[in-house]
Amino acid sequence: MNPRVRALCDLSVAEAREYVGLHDLYDGQVQDLSPSGVADGLARLGAGDPEPDRHDEAHLQAAEAGMRTYFDVVEAHRWNPLPHIGNLDLAAYDREYAPSEERQAARRRHLAAWPDAVDASLESLDRVPRDVAVALVPAARGLAAGVDDEAALAAHARFVDRLEHFARDGAPSSGLGGATLARLLGDGDATTVDLGRLAQQADAERDRLKSLLADACERLRPDVPPPELVEELLRDHPTDPDDIYREARAQTDEATAFTRELDLLPPLDGECLVGPAPPSRQWAMAMMSWAAPYEPDAPSWYYVTPPDPTWPQAEREEWLSVFSATTLPAITVHEVMPGHFAHSRVLRQVQGDVRRALFSVSFVEGWAHYVEELFVEEGFRADDPRYEIGMAIEALVRVTRLAASIGLHTGSLSMDDAVRRFEEDAFLKGPAARAEAGRASYDPTYGRYTWGKLAIRELRDEAKARWAGRFTLRHFHEALLALGAPPLGLLPDALG
Repeated sequence: MNPRVRALCDLSVAEAREYVGLHDLYDGQVQDLSPSGVADGLARLGAGDPEPDRHDEAHLQAAEAGMRTYFDVVEAHRWNPLPHIGNLDLAAYDREYAPSEERQAARRRHLAAWPDAVDASLESLDRVPRDVAVALVPAARGLAAGVDDEAALAAHARFVDRLEHFARDGAPSSGLGGATLARLLGDGDATTVDLGRLAQQADAERDRLKSLLADACERLRPDVPPPELVEELLRDHPTDPDDIYREARAQTDEATAFTRELDLLPPLDGECLVGPAPPSRQWAMAMMSWAAPYEPDAPSWYYVTPPDPTWPQAEREEWLSVFSATTLPAITVHEVMPGHFAHSRVLRQVQGDVRRALFSVSFVEGWAHYVEELFVEEGFRADDPRYEIGMAIEALVRVTRLAASIGLHTGSLSMDDAVRRFEEDAFLKGPAARAEAGRASYDPTYGRYTWGKLAIRELRDEAKARWAGRFTLRHFHEALLALGAPPLGLLPDALG
């Protein structure tokens, strides 16, 4: 491996272990997230030969720039517990990428390293805003599920105590500022971001999606206003976990068959199973855990997690609405086929360490979001407007994230303004709207779904104009995914 790629992986150990599959290097290891550990890692960036391929070298330079911005400019390790939580997380060892004995031994080594990892984290985490700490304390507590190592549990308690301190006494959350947010978005994606233009694009996309939603609702029930119809449709969901898994499996088969029938991608192998997430990941309603590029092939998992039966009825209903007959199909397309699972199968085949190991998250999420509406365009369930309604509902949440992030971090929106936008534009209510708005505090680039989708759609329009009669969706998708998960600024390289 090019030592420049390895240096980047060393600064993102949890991601390199789970999503890249570098188990020989990182199983049982934790990252030193102390100020000195991060500084040492940054000092090793860029030390090595250039990539012979022009695109790969540009991709590598963008990844290095993004890492420097994240740790050196934004100093995320000083105020954001999220990378520290990922550093301690043990859920990566649950998927069957290796024999159980091997994975359990790595898990024990990882647990044994918790005290040192927590010491390093406590040295760094010295300015966590109150709202960030409040949002992430539950995830931090969940790390201890199934842990019986006393030294690890004592270290975990110290970590949680630090976050609880900031949840009580931390400074009020403040935005990053427009210039910093623009760099955080753009540097790792090899592009210069104009936040004003991006905010205008978000508003235009919101208006377009609302129009699609209104038209689809009109086709389904012309006598019911869209907000009332959406509320009614979200109540139509299974309640038994087995029914949820059964429906998700059936939708996976249906989406796979449609992808093949329309020839949207080359033939892909691999197995994708459906079930609940491990205990430490059950904060996620739905997610993909894929067979990573560098590990032996094994089943990927499409996690669809029912609510905790001990929750109050209102909270269970809110959670279950995600699995409605209207919204779950678009989620399945996003997570499985031709979304994340399909992308993961291509990543196992691309050439070179840069393309197999360095992922633009804006592209990864943008691709999976792009294919949701692609299915509408290509006639998936054309006789049932509920798929398009569900797609639009999910897309409105994502585009509102983009608008909220820009607004909150530039100061053009207050938190109450952001909550109101989720209520008015994305059909969320009360606590759900406030949780989505609050996520911008610790995940300031969470508008990347819409940003990535818009970039791919723009490139597709260019490909149609440039290739004319030679354009097919499969040709375009193959050319794009052959780059792996490229920075958005380098997408035009797919056109040759």
